[in-house]
Amino acid sequence: MDFSGLHVVVSGGTGALGTAVVGSLIAMGASCTVPYVHEAEAKRFPHRGDAKVKLITVSDLADEASVAKVYAGEKLWASIHIAGGFAPGKVVDTDKRALMAQIDGNLVSCFLCCRAAVNAMASGGGRIVNVAARPALEWRTGAGMAAYTIAKTGVAALTVALAEEAAKDGILVNAVAPSIMDTSANRAAMPKADFAAWPKVEEVAATILFLASPDNRVTRGAIVPVYGKS
Repeated sequence: MDFSGLHVVVSGGTGALGTAVVGSLIAMGASCTVPYVHEAEAKRFPHRGDAKVKLITVSDLADEASVAKVYAGEKLWASIHIAGGFAPGKVVDTDKRALMAQIDGNLVSCFLCCRAAVNAMASGGGRIVNVAARPALEWRTGAGMAAYTIAKTGVAALTVALAEEAAKDGILVNAVAPSIMDTSANRAAMPKADFAAWPKVEEVAATILFLASPDNRVTRGAIVPVYGKS
């Protein structure tokens, strides 16, 4: 895949999956804008200082002004939305504040980035890739994490609806739905799990990259399961 001369925004680009995506993009010739909220993540970001990477500090991707700052300027080819957060909790233990934190962090941020991306692409065509999650396709697995499941299901629905709206402008919109990925944080949280069954971030990134690439000429409105052996 060739991204030479193409500009890509990657929200959540300083996280584990985002780092893999950005690394592959710059190796394929893309320039990347990577917004971040937490300074600590930006400092340990391995692609910090790369001439093809522009880091932008933002207060909140659920804030319209912050999102507008990310998408101002350079012509946009693709926008990849990885930013989000996870919090477990049964419905009886989840108050409105916790619910809205998941909706803002996962769904509202994705919605606003999608909106800004479509406006930036205008009629020039492009690609949008969102990141949902396995519970967005398999609701029963969302037991014990209902707020997260609601938010990621919204991301999946947004993806399909926007794909219909944007197709006429040559903008193909898709999403991936990962299961638990093999990251150091997930290994620490679940030390007895079968790590070999979890998809690697590089493997999930490969699917994202195809959907975001010029090589993807026809796929739109897909929520692609990336479960590995899990």
